[in-house]
Amino acid sequence: MAPLITAREISRSHGPRTLFDGLCLTISEGDRIGVIGPNGAGKTSMLRILSGAEDPDEGEIHRRRQLRVATASQDDTFDPESTVIEVATSGASLDTGAVEDETDRQVRVAIALDQLGFQQPEQAVGELSGGWRKRLAIATALAADPEVLLLDEPTNHLDLDGILWLEKMLVSSKLLAYVVISHDRAFLDRVANRVIEVAPQDPGGTFTAAGSYSEFLKRRAHHLEARAQYRDSLANRVRRELEWLGHGPKARTTKAQARIDEAERMVNDLAQIEAELSTSQAGIEMTGSGRRTKRLLVASGIDKSLGGRQLLQGLDLVLQPGQRLGVVGANGSGKSTLLKLLAGEIESDGGRIRRAQHLQVVHFDQARQHLDQRLPLRRALAPKGDTVVYRGREVHVVTWARRFQFRDDQLDQAVSELSGGEQARVHIARLMLRPADLLLLDEPTTDLDIPTLEVLEESLLDFPGALVMVSHDRYLLDRVSTVLLGLDGSGSATPFADIDQWLAHRRPETKSRRRTQPDRRREKPKRAGLSYLEKREYEAMEETI
Repeated sequence: MAPLITAREISRSHGPRTLFDGLCLTISEGDRIGVIGPNGAGKTSMLRILSGAEDPDEGEIHRRRQLRVATASQDDTFDPESTVIEVATSGASLDTGAVEDETDRQVRVAIALDQLGFQQPEQAVGELSGGWRKRLAIATALAADPEVLLLDEPTNHLDLDGILWLEKMLVSSKLLAYVVISHDRAFLDRVANRVIEVAPQDPGGTFTAAGSYSEFLKRRAHHLEARAQYRDSLANRVRRELEWLGHGPKARTTKAQARIDEAERMVNDLAQIEAELSTSQAGIEMTGSGRRTKRLLVASGIDKSLGGRQLLQGLDLVLQPGQRLGVVGANGSGKSTLLKLLAGEIESDGGRIRRAQHLQVVHFDQARQHLDQRLPLRRALAPKGDTVVYRGREVHVVTWARRFQFRDDQLDQAVSELSGGEQARVHIARLMLRPADLLLLDEPTTDLDIPTLEVLEESLLDFPGALVMVSHDRYLLDRVSTVLLGLDGSGSATPFADIDQWLAHRRPETKSRRRTQPDRRREKPKRAGLSYLEKREYEAMEETI
């Protein structure tokens, strides 16, 4: 396939830090690329360079002439006073230098907003939730009629329905290519035919594998296994050469000097391989209180309404040590409300919640409201001095910060200046200091990179108490949860074995609603809507455009 964008030996630095150096990448027609890598590896910078929004410090970028590229950024900069349609229209320019018909642009905007479910185009952006702002960013990018679409963390803040729609749209799209940065492993497994890990230790700055994310994991495991075998072999050779050097060989002959030079090269190669194989992961380990009570919390007949909507009705729930409950449902279905009820932060309208005596509850708040943005990182991690007490042992704040992948020069940096993933790690670090019987986690995976997610999973699996977790991360829910609780937003709460069972339960309801619509139309004395010919013209309009 013909290349669309080619990056050769590009480098990028942020202050004193080198994000990537010598990175090479080619995007061709038919590529559906998923990009992964730890927070701070430079994934967003790479995407901005590919889009043309930024220039690399070094290297070359070549794009096909008049190539239409659109980007949906991780964090939008929409004016809260602007309306939805104003934002989408302003970002829908083709930006190719060609003269554009205004009517064509308005049609593209209308189609994109309709696809993303916007029913009130005149609504102010400031009134939108995080999920709808993310939908607006995607709609704005689609309205530009791109040939190449670049998406930076598009699943953040989307509910599961939004993620499933995005999957379907990408898989069935007529785009020449797209690149998606995401930490949602189930999403990547479905939308990518090539996965690229931004890894500075690898040649070219990336490790690439054709296929889905599952195939990437297999290929990376084989690659690391082969590198580990080579490392062991090289380590034996280095040990023999160091023993020889220890005898003090005279470097007077060309042969002896060449052997010394070769030994130095092997030592450097071994150090590079060790750095490649070492993993820099957050040391997440939730601490249980050691309580042996069989029933930690019992909820009986819980009712709760908000804004005139019945979110929970007659809910019965028993939480025991070792139970890991995943909570799923659309945005606004009452998931966060349920966690606040269990935490005792709000009261139910009816029913009763009985908690074990002196129950210790740790609540990870989705909004991170308990994290003071003005504090320096040092004080956020260690509020009472230069040490923290973890499992009865004092740990210096520098050591504690390094455990969560923070550099020493970040300790005096304000929390507000940290990335979303870094703030999530701060929040988790604070919660780890509190022994818990019951963990309540509201979207703990937002902004976390895949290495941190993997460590978080292992920690949750080892947690001895009870866990209630709200998440749209299907991979995490399927691996960690012992049972799922599906909320429909109308008061019903139904248990399910896994995500697939929950999705299968929801599909018949959707089909049933679609089947009943024609019957209601036939009962009307006059048929409303488009005529047959008008409907056919409307259906062909997008293709005609």
